[in-house]
Amino acid sequence: MPDDAPTTPAITDPSRIRALAHPLRLELLDFLGDVGEATATQCAEHTGETVANCSFHLRTLAKAGFIEPAPSRGREKPWRPVTRSRTLDVDPADPTSFIAMSELVGLVVTREADRVRSFMATHPDRPDEWRDTVSVTTSTFWATADEMRELVEAVTHLTDRFAGRTADPSLRPEGARLGRLFATVNPDSFPDETGPEHGTAATHETTEDRP
Repeated sequence: MPDDAPTTPAITDPSRIRALAHPLRLELLDFLGDVGEATATQCAEHTGETVANCSFHLRTLAKAGFIEPAPSRGREKPWRPVTRSRTLDVDPADPTSFIAMSELVGLVVTREADRVRSFMATHPDRPDEWRDTVSVTTSTFWATADEMRELVEAVTHLTDRFAGRTADPSLRPEGARLGRLFATVNPDSFPDETGPEHGTAATHETTEDRP
């Protein structure tokens, strides 16, 4: 999702996190983020699902506080994201939030991997000016907890310089295309777990082609 808005408080409520753990809801939320607002009919045209099915999942997202009704356009009733950025986190005091987050992360990773595979399969050739614009990178390194946090913060803000362009097309330079970034940062283990010196190497995976 484009980061066109100020940072919002982290979402730790398991019920809200679980509301996102559905492929169609993630697709709808991404679509609304890309276009700004859309009706259930437009969502159905984009996803290939029925209007009724899209309406149900849009209402579910609205109930969870991720989208809201946009101003009506005559008989049309569009939806829009409540915010253009989201931060989800685990609540240490609520074990169910970890379970909900694990389910969502698994879905997101699978979805992003499928997206990259599909892109590579359907775009074997690239125009000269777009060569070297697609990257899949992995890196293994040793770092302290503070250094890992710094890396997470740096990755989180990688696309800040493009902020505003989703909401305001006039800010997009000529020739700009919608790009996507998917990144993960994690230690291989924690100090109370087994591994060399109480922690094995972490893996950093970044996919560049990205809102």
